[in-house]
Amino acid sequence: MNHYETVFILNPVLSDTQIKETVQKFEDYLVSKGAEMISKEDWGLKKLAYPIQKKKSGFYHLLEYKVAGEEITAFELEFRRDDSVMRYLSVRLDKHAAAWAKVRTERVKSTKK
Repeated sequence: MNHYETVFILNPVLSDTQIKETVQKFEDYLVSKGAEMISKEDWGLKKLAYPIQKKKSGFYHLLEYKVAGEEITAFELEFRRDDSVMRYLSVRLDKHAAAWAKVRTERVKSTKK
């Protein structure tokens, strides 16, 4: 199983309920494919560097997980099918990036307390 990180941007016109349902849908999809969820982060509403679909902001979310490599193509297809997703990026993490992601996650958890 490989270590992956996916960042995706959701449409800013969605309600809080719709955002939570969409994020949960992608998380459930990964778990159904045998993924081990490591962390998820909600980065909130952020201004985009350039307009996407005539929108100037979007809700950013990050999912960190371990899954077999062949599942990524099907997972990204789910992003393309969902109209609420404006952009997405999945990256395979090497051992150094995975260590940094762990440090970042612990830092985020400690600041929330």
